Amino acid sequence: MTVQTDLSPALRRATELLAVRGIDPVVQDGYLDTLRPRPDAIAGADSKGIQALWASKAGAGLYRFAQALVRGVLRGSRTPAAWLVLPSEGVILDVGSGLGHVTHVLADRAGPDVVVLGADISAPMLARAAKACTDPRVGFLLADARRLPFDDGCVDGVASTAVLQLVPDRAAALAEMVRVLRPGGVLTVMIPSTKHGPAKLMSALPGGGAHYFDDDELPGMFAANGLTDVEVRQKGSFQWVRGRKI
Repeated sequence: MTVQTDLSPALRRATELLAVRGIDPVVQDGYLDTLRPRPDAIAGADSKGIQALWASKAGAGLYRFAQALVRGVLRGSRTPAAWLVLPSEGVILDVGSGLGHVTHVLADRAGPDVVVLGADISAPMLARAAKACTDPRVGFLLADARRLPFDDGCVDGVASTAVLQLVPDRAAALAEMVRVLRPGGVLTVMIPSTKHGPAKLMSALPGGGAHYFDDDELPGMFAANGLTDVEVRQKGSFQWVRGRKI
């Protein structure tokens, strides 16, 4: 394992978690690249197409708009912001963190003793997120949601906002979020639940490939992965689903 002496507390904690899996990340533009030592981690043209899309100006612009909208929802209302059930200590993983807007909101909500790690497959977005980051409790890493580079049950909370509908293998990504979550931890996922607003715009992008969930689809996936206390909240055209790992 390469020793990095100038890492922020968040990135130092991330390297400790990655070391358990035998991953020696490369520090790239302020974030940890967990894929370079394992070039097979992104397999298939589908994921390459998704990464190319979000690296484009159109994709990045739309993603920025969608995350800003989610950030406004989180900061402007106790529902569902207070409903996230964030841990008071340990590590929170933000899957599909993009430019890091929601990652920072999670850190603000969780309190001073929590490290929040944002994972995304878009290197250009992570570079921008890392450059804008001034909170030492927040760190970013390049990773594939379908093969998260963490050990089983090693993070204390997992959140994913407006991302799962874009992942080629949604079932694999959700299973990975559950796998890395510790017993007793809470997983919260937000998805656009109708073909309106941001979801409609995403569907118009070439190669966007956005999936639109039926009302019962995501809660069913939570239950199928063994999560309990599954709850659903609808806010506008967004569906929020949370569940606890036993």
